[in-house]
Amino acid sequence: MALLLFGIDPESDGGDCPGVWVDTDNGDMVVQGWNADAETQTNCRADNACPDTESIVRVPARTAAMIRRASDVAEHAAAR
Repeated sequence: MALLLFGIDPESDGGDCPGVWVDTDNGDMVVQGWNADAETQTNCRADNACPDTESIVRVPARTAAMIRRASDVAEHAAAR
């Protein structure tokens, strides 16, 4: 697996979270975010079950540009 980093939240303390990557082998996006609080998790689970193999995370809006760039690359990688 080869991960291509698109960015780390520049306003994060220590500059180590959240982050956005694309797996260049299959085009999957990998996102690091904050653990969602209990209220957010409850609200999300009311709309959609969350199995043990998945997590609900919060990603700050200021990382939207990174996510857009990563989405473009992921879409092209998956089309190959």
